[in-house]
Amino acid sequence: QVQLLESGGGSVQPGGLRRLSCAASGYTTNIYRMACFRQAPGKERDAVTTIYTGTGFTTYADSVQGRFTISQDNAKNTLYLQMNSLKPEDTAMYSCAAFERNGLTTWGQGTQVAVSS
Repeated sequence: QVQLLESGGGSVQPGGLRRLSCAASGYTTNIYRMACFRQAPGKERDAVTTIYTGTGFTTYADSVQGRFTISQDNAKNTLYLQMNSLKPEDTAMYSCAAFERNGLTTWGQGTQVAVSS
């Protein structure tokens, strides 16, 4: 069973930066893809970025392309989301998810990011 622990959320001013971490533990061998989602108040949860753990291939939502970078540290089983040039519209609860080859999906508990002056 996979467990995910997220950290790094908080308040930041527009134009600032923040790095979120998502540490995976447990039986992580079957994970083939990890992703970050966000949900703003009153809105649906949207996919922000995805990384395929075996190849490192990444995808980004248009709204964060060029500002956010997803990366992984395989030795630490940790996913990182570097968020630069943050905007008020980036304010949301950010959650990571791990997708396993057996069809299971595990979600982190989420971490809140608030962008305001």
